[in-house]
Amino acid sequence: MDSESTRLLGTSQEEKKQQNWFLREFTHPTDPSTLLHRLIILFFMCTLSFGSYFCFDNPASLEGPMLKTLSIDKTRYELFYSLYSWPNVILSVIGGYLLDRVFGHRLGAVIFSSLLCIGQLIFAAGAHFGSFPVMCVGRFVFGLGGESLTVTQNTYAVIWFKGKEFSFVFGLLISVSRLGSTFNMLTLGPLFKKMVDSHFSGFTALGICLDVGLVICILSLLGAVVLGLLDKRAEKLVENRIVKSEEPIRLKDILHFPLSLWVIFFICVFYYSAVFPFISLGLVFFQQKYGEGSVLASSTNSAVYIVSAVASPFCGFVIDKTGLAIFWVLLGTLLTLAAHSMLAFTFILPLGIMILMGLSYSILASSLWPLVGYLVQENALGTAYGIMQAIQNAGLAIISIVAGVLLDQYGYLVLELFFCMCLCVTLLFCLTLYFLDLGNAGILNRTSCSKKKAERLEQVKDDLYGDREDEDEDSLRDESLRKRVLLNEK
Repeated sequence: MDSESTRLLGTSQEEKKQQNWFLREFTHPTDPSTLLHRLIILFFMCTLSFGSYFCFDNPASLEGPMLKTLSIDKTRYELFYSLYSWPNVILSVIGGYLLDRVFGHRLGAVIFSSLLCIGQLIFAAGAHFGSFPVMCVGRFVFGLGGESLTVTQNTYAVIWFKGKEFSFVFGLLISVSRLGSTFNMLTLGPLFKKMVDSHFSGFTALGICLDVGLVICILSLLGAVVLGLLDKRAEKLVENRIVKSEEPIRLKDILHFPLSLWVIFFICVFYYSAVFPFISLGLVFFQQKYGEGSVLASSTNSAVYIVSAVASPFCGFVIDKTGLAIFWVLLGTLLTLAAHSMLAFTFILPLGIMILMGLSYSILASSLWPLVGYLVQENALGTAYGIMQAIQNAGLAIISIVAGVLLDQYGYLVLELFFCMCLCVTLLFCLTLYFLDLGNAGILNRTSCSKKKAERLEQVKDDLYGDREDEDEDSLRDESLRKRVLLNEK
């Protein structure tokens, strides 16, 4: 195996250990244990979410053209999102379970990416032929793969980056997802107008715009294939890489998920319920309360997405360097509560408040999602993230309806108080998570230094007792003492 690894990697492990950090991490792109190779993996991971989010918001960027060309009302238009969102309250759990039990993360990524391509193909074909029912079928098929692909991407992140650039990776994935949505908003509307100005029919112009999304989905599918091949190769070469347990998960194992994991799920749903439903209703709020025009109100309302796209990787990097993940979750929640309180009771510049909300969202998302990887075995990652995604989807769907009713009957002040209440509930769950973690040796809220020290101690233990059961206990104890002394000196 050593000679085969040297042939494939281009250098032996002993030679690599003698190099300085930069040469060791950035001059061996074929070695899965190096930072450069992990960055290559990260690039292909990002392609998965870019295509998914670009196509998810196709209806938003083409709302006007769709309403006019297809001759549909707002209610039928909303089906393009409902057919995606409501089934995924259940489908993301099923997809995560199939990922763990049947497909595995490599095949799962290819299957779910293929469903995106098929769904977008049907969606675009329906536009070309002017068939609203066919387009609805396309959005449903697209939804079969969309959320499950996100679950697969999270599983890849845990397998490759847990204990390394973990929070940074989740932050970057959030950023790329937002960039996919933004790129869609900036391109498809002008492209439709250009097609119409070039004397294309409305159906043809709409179909061509959706064909662009199909091409991007195909590129994401190719990224999933390459990612699977690289992951398979790494499994053969890197002995200490995280791999899934041979025993597949069973449905009854979900009942044995730790209580801390369920608390994380509820933190997710109550926090997100105070952010995204507000953004969906915020445009008129900024116009009515602050007297902003439609263009300025739109810019203010979208500031959360823009800030999170930029700030999430940096927040993840800081969290990786400091640790204390629960502290960062608490901070993100408190800052969001402060933002909603200012929107409710003050007339402070709203753009600054929305920038604060975007920053706080970046902090919370980059610190919360990686915590799942520390609480479940690798053979249950897909199921755990699937449940988290499902609870989030269900909560957002219900809270969006409640928010609409509150707005219609009581106005924006009561709506803001409702969002503040959701964040107060989030704070209670954060405190619950903190005390539960204290009873579990504080594994979620360790500093980065204590995490590294624990990993080194575990490695020393493995080196000492892994294959040496027959040696004299006194000699093992003496050697253990010497290694601990050396470890403390480092």
